[in-house]
Amino acid sequence: MTTIDRTTSGADLTNEEIFAAHEGGKLGVEVTAPLATPRDLSIAYTPGVAQVSRAIASDPALADRYTWTQRLVAVVSDGTAVLGLGDIGPRASLPVMEGKSALFKSFAGLDSIPLVLDTTDVDEIVETLVRLRPSFGAVNLEDISAPRCFELERRVSEALDCPVMHDDQHGTAVVVLAALRNAARVTGRELSSLRVVISGAGAAGVACAKILHTAGVGEITVLDSRGVIHAGRDGLTPIKQELAGFTNPRGTTGGPAEALRGADVFIGVSVGQVPEELVATMADGAIVFALSNPDPEIHPEVARRHAAVVATGRSDFPNQINNVLAFPGIFKGALDAGARAITDGMKVAAAEAIAAVAADDLSADHIVPSPLDPRVAPEVSAAVAKAARAEGVVRM
Repeated sequence: MTTIDRTTSGADLTNEEIFAAHEGGKLGVEVTAPLATPRDLSIAYTPGVAQVSRAIASDPALADRYTWTQRLVAVVSDGTAVLGLGDIGPRASLPVMEGKSALFKSFAGLDSIPLVLDTTDVDEIVETLVRLRPSFGAVNLEDISAPRCFELERRVSEALDCPVMHDDQHGTAVVVLAALRNAARVTGRELSSLRVVISGAGAAGVACAKILHTAGVGEITVLDSRGVIHAGRDGLTPIKQELAGFTNPRGTTGGPAEALRGADVFIGVSVGQVPEELVATMADGAIVFALSNPDPEIHPEVARRHAAVVATGRSDFPNQINNVLAFPGIFKGALDAGARAITDGMKVAAAEAIAAVAADDLSADHIVPSPLDPRVAPEVSAAVAKAARAEGVVRM
């Protein structure tokens, strides 16, 4: 029996259509050198290739010029936190990683290769990527469960001299900052005056709190399943202790009701539902980003009864907060600049570039560009490359 999925873009998708599109995988290898004649073979392979290999052996930096390494992103996952599916393992996560690689190619012209690892041990993952470093120019960590994802990103970044980013954290955070900048403009506010409540202290929630703090948001309060995170609460993990150090300056305790009362902004990055009566207690002209997918924390039509600007993670409502607005341009800009890392400043620059693309046609229903807007990746990559050079994180 044919099943219908009505949650995507208002389109009706059949199982037959979906599985047919994935049959054989979504990726292939494109040959860029001609191989039509014996001379072509002699240049691209033996004996000509030996000259290039000797040159790289003498000067390893030449690999950036004469191989695809410098333009290749490794999309790495252990399949423990696949969006909407949870811990499904490496093999089942591979179609998602192939899709990610397809987005890199389509939106930024970058080659990438999915690497799904049959281990959840942080030491083993780090060692594997260190061993593979000669084969790629950047690492996109994907769908790795919290709290391991925080340690893993930190350790891979420390171990490798190339751009590394966990997109579930920072791609989401970058687009949230871009959207919030424009939502503040629409409602006549400054970032520095905003009271923001973030529901969810996983990968995305932590990254959102950090980037909003870096960008100068006035006040941030974070909720987890036990309520408001504050310095006096027992049983905080090291990550939540860090959050408590720069959030919740009022010392609010309790749960969503206490946190949301009078708040300007709600950002939902968890599966927890928010009752309408709590949204009604927020400040006039409130901003609601209900980003849980496919079921937002509060339905956008309900949120609009009380909020001036509403965004979701879905494509069938206005203001989709979609990571594809961020990660292709961020990695392209980092690679274009020859960056050794992806810094907080580069992420903020990406958010500002995304916000600027939407600024010419700004409204309550248009605070971020469409993911299909061809201007986004070039603008983001240019801004990120400029920030990398300004911060001095490029190879000389």
